[in-house]
Amino acid sequence: MLGIDLIKTSRMECLLERFGEKFLLKFLSPDELLLIKSYKTAAGFWAIKEATSKALGTGIGSECAFKDIKIYKTAKGAPKLSLSKRVVRKFQIEEASVSLTHDGEYAVAVVSLQSTTTNKIKQF
Repeated sequence: MLGIDLIKTSRMECLLERFGEKFLLKFLSPDELLLIKSYKTAAGFWAIKEATSKALGTGIGSECAFKDIKIYKTAKGAPKLSLSKRVVRKFQIEEASVSLTHDGEYAVAVVSLQSTTTNKIKQF
């Protein structure tokens, strides 16, 4: 399962100017909040969470909320993600990969999820 998301970083900048840390806490955990260095980092985290929900085929909502997805970083600073037990069980997720890039005023995230379910291609 594959998901992608693109966000204009200035959108996140405006939201942070208007609502501050209160806005960040709507979609980030306290541990994730410690990793935020700028509005561009926050935009990247937003994109990762949106891409994850798209890979699941649900979008952000009752089946997968922002708080069901947690982002952490490797020792070298690469983003990684973990999922709540509820989401892992419901979608039978075995593995997750994430790639994040920033270019100019944009952040783009791609998330790949592997599931134990056999979603073979539909044939005709």
